[in-house]
Amino acid sequence: MASLKELRARIGSVKSTKKITSAMKMVAAAKLRRAQLHAEAARPYAAAMRRMLGELAGAMAGQDGAPQLLAGTGNDRVHLLVPITSDRGLAGGFNSNINRTTRLTIRRLQAEGKVVKLLPIGRKGYDYLVREYTDLIVDHVIGVGGKEIPFSAASDLGAKITALLEAGQFDVCTIIYNQFHNVMSQVPTPLQLIPLGLDEAAVKPDPNAAQYEFEPDEQVLLERLLPRNLQVQIYASLLESAAGEQGARMTAMDNATRNAGKAIDRLTQTYNRTRQANITNDLIEIISGAQAV
Repeated sequence: MASLKELRARIGSVKSTKKITSAMKMVAAAKLRRAQLHAEAARPYAAAMRRMLGELAGAMAGQDGAPQLLAGTGNDRVHLLVPITSDRGLAGGFNSNINRTTRLTIRRLQAEGKVVKLLPIGRKGYDYLVREYTDLIVDHVIGVGGKEIPFSAASDLGAKITALLEAGQFDVCTIIYNQFHNVMSQVPTPLQLIPLGLDEAAVKPDPNAAQYEFEPDEQVLLERLLPRNLQVQIYASLLESAAGEQGARMTAMDNATRNAGKAIDRLTQTYNRTRQANITNDLIEIISGAQAV
């Protein structure tokens, strides 16, 4: 049985941990509101960009010379996966869910005979993937997340992916991120960026829809809008991931604070029982000695 001194040290240690987790919970809660607003504000714009490009893609369906960002290379052999994780831990299953989804996707693609390459974003994803898939990593990015995520970060990532595409390094690019639903739910979501992943309904022309004339033509518009769309989709994914990270960390720290409180109660109860037992033993020894005298 632990001594009273050891129990006091344990109680003090858990109380210190509880203060830290409680403070981290409050910090995450403060950051969550802003991150959630940014993520929700980006969703309509990103969806409108994809819908608009779907209409343009439908208008030029079957034409030759479609931009690579829209049609890809015409092959489906080499897949580039871009998983987004955080640079910091203590966020529950936020990072492990992305890592697990990425690992399962790699195994599925390799089982289909595809070649997989990785461009992890975030320290936690890179540290996990580099242990098992070192040969698959073509590049990595750390330090994107923070108090504010500038659009320039998405622009740089878009330029990096475009350069790999133009160099013939991949045929299909898919980003994997945590979509923020609420504080308790962040869902790992794959989004195909190249070729532009469009719903069949978005590409199929609607005979009852209004007819548009484009100036300049559809191909020129696509060449200008597709790089912008790539940046917008990446930026929206980064914002979703940032909101999900704060929500997951807030939930994890709340659970840790509750567990610390329960541990303190158990240790305090054990301390009181041990102290009472020691006092009882001392009294028995005193009484026994007095009776012997």
